[in-house]
Amino acid sequence: MYTIMYSRFMIKTLPITKAREELPTLVDRADKLLEEYTITVNGQPKAVIISAKELDSLKETLDILSNSRLMADIKEGEEQIARGEYLTEKEFKRQTGW
Repeated sequence: MYTIMYSRFMIKTLPITKAREELPTLVDRADKLLEEYTITVNGQPKAVIISAKELDSLKETLDILSNSRLMADIKEGEEQIARGEYLTEKEFKRQTGW
């Protein structure tokens, strides 16, 4: 079975006035360092800044997890691996001529 390790930095929380002042820096750090920021209005969380790449990744993950057919195929593949029913890269290349 595959294990996905996902490490996150602490999400920083900023009031909207501070976020407005630092927006270019926040966007740059979200893009380059994958930092996340929660923006508050009157102390209540209202928005989040994350990188576009991170958003795309989250959407793709949700698409995969919400597709029951795909999840069943993944589970079957994991079971096949556990049973030793797979080809090594070398075997695959030999059989396919790659």
